[in-house]
Amino acid sequence: MNLANRLTIARILVIPVFMALILSNIPYGDWLAAALFSVAAITDGLDGYIARSRKQVTNFGRFLDPVADKLLISAALISLVDLGRLSAWIAMIIIGREIAVLGLRILAMGEGEIINSSSTGKAKTVFQVVAIIAWILRAEMPRGELSTSIVDFVAVILMGIAIILTIISGLDYYFRSKGILEKV
Repeated sequence: MNLANRLTIARILVIPVFMALILSNIPYGDWLAAALFSVAAITDGLDGYIARSRKQVTNFGRFLDPVADKLLISAALISLVDLGRLSAWIAMIIIGREIAVLGLRILAMGEGEIINSSSTGKAKTVFQVVAIIAWILRAEMPRGELSTSIVDFVAVILMGIAIILTIISGLDYYFRSKGILEKV
């Protein structure tokens, strides 16, 4: 197994640790969860770069990498909803899109085609990750201070952009997959 695929598997394996940190009441749990989430998110870009630069792109990696990404994002969103920090409708828009696009990709693979990530999809991922980190850390801000209002405002704006890009990129994948869908 190559290094890129090991990084992808490692991203999946840290999800339960991330969830334990964010859902626990241990001191600095949110900070540790945000740090672990950040490292896991960085491996998303790193594993793809390593696979392409070493010419080690595999079907296993093509399949598992997006699954790992969707699991990581979904785990974070579900945790935030469970903690009462995020509305369920936000999580459902993002998770619903992720599942739909994953389904389109699996369908395309079954037809012998590959649906590559778009620049909108990559931007969506960046905004989702940054918004989730902001959403995790906003709970750590002392309440009632001006900095809290600024952090809250930035977190809401980032999540709003993430939702808009989630919808736009989902539509983009759908329209790029119309030919595949017509075959089915």
